[in-house]
Amino acid sequence: MTAGPAPVARRVLGDAPSTRASRHWWDSAADEYQAEHGGFLRDDGFVWCPEGLDEADARLLGDVRGRRVLEVGCGAGQCGRWLAGHGAEVAAFDLSHRQLQHSRRIDVELGTRVPVVQADAGRIPFVSESFDLACSAFGALPFVADARAVLAEIRRVLRPGGLFVFSVSHPVRWAFPDDPGPGGLTSDRSYFDRLPYVEQDENGEPTYVEHHRTLGDWVGAIVASGLTLTSLVEPEWPDGHEREWGGWSPLRGRLLPGTAIFSCRRQL
Repeated sequence: MTAGPAPVARRVLGDAPSTRASRHWWDSAADEYQAEHGGFLRDDGFVWCPEGLDEADARLLGDVRGRRVLEVGCGAGQCGRWLAGHGAEVAAFDLSHRQLQHSRRIDVELGTRVPVVQADAGRIPFVSESFDLACSAFGALPFVADARAVLAEIRRVLRPGGLFVFSVSHPVRWAFPDDPGPGGLTSDRSYFDRLPYVEQDENGEPTYVEHHRTLGDWVGAIVASGLTLTSLVEPEWPDGHEREWGGWSPLRGRLLPGTAIFSCRRQL
């Protein structure tokens, strides 16, 4: 008998299969994800990353009162709900219908309303120059094959002078195993290997995809999209924070950066 394909591979994957895999995975994993992480994220909180950096403290978006804000890859709308509670006019979208059902559930429970739509980040369903700010906390961008195209779409919907802030896994983590323990402290692969991480079923069909970009790749994609990079934040692991999240842990977080947060502006 011939052995079946490996459950995990590193291989080239384009836009369409990446999108299909992400939609299916997030639809199937949304319940477990919200049950496991919802308390940490808070139903109306804005947490940028597993390190726990909170927008209430970081103020990376500045004063949002009266601003029109787009949340990219909103999941259950936690960040958008926080923004609306601080006076912003919010619109949000996500690829996963099940995640958006959780957003609706939370709205019913809290008596809030975050307008959400199911959409692909490569084809944002809003008119050009309609938002003052955009944000994304680990939404969409880690999972797309063409980050430059998505960034260009976000630039399109920003008004001149508009700001986009997004967080992703720190690129240096790709050189290390995704292990929160001691095994995750020794590099065992090349940081420069840009092949995406692909989980696949017994037929070789992708079921989960993440795309790796170096820091230089991210800067290049931001610039090529017509945005201007204004800031890069690498959150340190805070004292007293003992919660593990996948490969993030106090052990690794005190030695290696886990998250990169890019701030970009559309110039006039």
